Amino acid sequence: MNDYQVLLDRQRLNTNYRALVSGAVLLTAAFAVLPPTPANAADVSGSNEITVKPGDTGTCAVSPCRIHLVMPPGDGEHEVIGNEVKIGDYPAGETVDLGNYFAPQALAVKGAGVPKAYVYMPEDL
Repeated sequence: MNDYQVLLDRQRLNTNYRALVSGAVLLTAAFAVLPPTPANAADVSGSNEITVKPGDTGTCAVSPCRIHLVMPPGDGEHEVIGNEVKIGDYPAGETVDLGNYFAPQALAVKGAGVPKAYVYMPEDL
């Protein structure tokens, strides 16, 4: 092998190594953003309507999907957040109608100390 071939081989190895490291970093990042699943969480599904409670992961078959949330027990009202945007204030202990959504939602009940509920649906129809 001449010096030019050795240089080309090193460049290929460096390129392959960088691609391998980049792939590993992307895979690690993908797993880091997956929500943890509590032991009592349910995996629920629905066609065009779904009811979830905190800690559940649900899937709607179509979009838009009407989402109902079972509010945690307690007194008063709690603020419900969907994808970091306030949806509204709802009474504790009731099943509430959050409306129709075209995109997946990560639902949080602010101040209730309960895990998020996740609702997935097709975005590209």
